[in-house]
Amino acid sequence: MPYAELLVGGVAATSLRPIDQRGATVAWDFTTEPEFQAKLDWMSEFVGTEIEPIDELFGHFSFQPIEEPLKSLIDPMKQEVRDRGLWACHLDPELGGQGYGQLKLALMNEILGRSSWASVIFGTQAPDTGNAEIIAAYGTEEQQRKWLQPLLNGEVFSCYSMTEPHGGSDPTQFKTRAVRDGDEWVINGDKFFSSNLRTASFLIVMAVTNPEVSAYEGMSMFLVPSDTPGIHVLHNIGLGHEAIGEGMHAHVRYENVRVPAENLLGGEGKAFEVAQRRLGGGRIHHAMRSVATAQKHFDMMCERALSRFTQGSVLAKKQMVQEMIADSWIELQQFRLLVMHTAWLIDQSSTREARMQIAACKVVTARVLADISHRCQHLHGALGVSNLMSLGGGGAVMAIVDGPTEVHKVSLARQVLRQYEASPDLWPTEFVPKKMIRARRHFEALVDRRVTDDETRAALGELLQRSRANDEAVKQFEEYLDATLANL
Repeated sequence: MPYAELLVGGVAATSLRPIDQRGATVAWDFTTEPEFQAKLDWMSEFVGTEIEPIDELFGHFSFQPIEEPLKSLIDPMKQEVRDRGLWACHLDPELGGQGYGQLKLALMNEILGRSSWASVIFGTQAPDTGNAEIIAAYGTEEQQRKWLQPLLNGEVFSCYSMTEPHGGSDPTQFKTRAVRDGDEWVINGDKFFSSNLRTASFLIVMAVTNPEVSAYEGMSMFLVPSDTPGIHVLHNIGLGHEAIGEGMHAHVRYENVRVPAENLLGGEGKAFEVAQRRLGGGRIHHAMRSVATAQKHFDMMCERALSRFTQGSVLAKKQMVQEMIADSWIELQQFRLLVMHTAWLIDQSSTREARMQIAACKVVTARVLADISHRCQHLHGALGVSNLMSLGGGGAVMAIVDGPTEVHKVSLARQVLRQYEASPDLWPTEFVPKKMIRARRHFEALVDRRVTDDETRAALGELLQRSRANDEAVKQFEEYLDATLANL
C-alpha cells in the first residue's frame, strides 16, 4: 500500500476538487490526483531504497558540505530528483521550484521526513529552506545572485542566527547591536543555538539597530559571510543524544563584525517582518516532517505489541497497550489533518492569514511526538531507551454516550493491529545490528549500480570502513545475531 494511504487508513491524501464548474465552490475529497500520487509513490520508493541506507551509515554527514568520494554518489541522486521535477519544491517556478503549494509540499514532506539525507537530496533542508524564502522575498538582485542562487543549487549551507542566551527567542530581550559606521554596519553581541554555523557559508543575523523604538520596529537582518573577522564560536552545542563537541548549534559571539551596508536584508527596522515570514513557513514545514516521524514510531509500537510475549500473551492483547495504540492512532490522524488543513489555508491566503493554525501546529507537533515516542519507548522496555534502537506524546458526557470510550479504543486498536505483522524473529525490524547489516548490503549494491569508476569505488570502500557498518562492526553484529537467534 502506498505510504500516503497508510497514513489515513486507505484514503490516499488531501486535495481540492471543484464541485462548481465556475470555481465558486471548492470541497475537500481527501484524494490525490493520479499524476501527483505517482510522484509520491516514486519518492517513497526512492527514499526507502536509495537514501535511507545512507542515513544509517552516514547520517552525521547530512548537514555538512558534501565532499568526495560521497559527493560522486549524492550529486547524481540530486540530478535524478531534478530530472523528475521534484527539486526544491517549496520554491516558486521562477526560483527553480515547482510552485506546488503547501498542501502538496505537506504530502511530500511526509515522505522526506523519514530521512535526514532526503531533504538534502531533494533541496528542502532546514534551515536553508526558510533562509532561501526570505532572501527571495526581501533580497536585492545582487543579494539573490550572491547568496540565494548557491543555496538553491545545493552548493552551500546557511545559518539563521537569532536567539540569544539570556532571552531565548523573545525579541524584546535581544542585546546584539548593529551600529552604522559609514558604508558598513558593525555587529556586537552573543547569539545562542545558531544552527549549522559550523558548516555554513553565510549567516542571517538579527540585531538591534535602533534601541529607541519598539523591538518590533528597531531590529534589522544582515547577511554575514561566515569567514568574516570577529565571528567567534564559543561552543558548538549538541542535542541530548550527541557527544560533547559534536553539536551543530553554536553559541557565537560577534565582536566588531563589519559587513557592508548592502548586506542589510529587507531594509532597516524590518527584521520582525522578515522573521515572521520565515518562521511561519518553517513551523509548518517542521510539522509536515514530524508527521513522518510520528508515523514511524507508531509503526514500531504496533510491531512491538504483536511481537513481545509476556504475562501469558503478546502485548497487543493487553488492554492498557490497546489504549496506547488507540490513543496514538487518534492523535496522529488529528495531527495530520490539522497540518493538511493549515497547508491548504496557506495556499488559499498566506502564512500571515494562517498564523493561528500555524501556531496550533507548532504546539501539537511537540505534544504528539512526545506522546507517541514515549509510548513507543515504553513498549520496547529497556531496549527502547538503549542505543540499540533508533528512538530519541462536556468531555465526561461524550466519554459515556454511544458506548464508553474504553470500548471504542479496544475496537479501534484491534482494527489497527490487523494491518501489521509481528517481527519474524526475536529482534524488532528496527534493531540496530540488523539495520546496519542491511544498510551495508544496500550501500554496496548502490555503489555497484551507480559507480563505474574503479578509483571512486575504491575510495567509497575506504569511506565505508569509517562508517558504523565497517567490516569489524558487521562481523560483530553477525556474530551477535547468530548467537541470539540460534537457540530459538
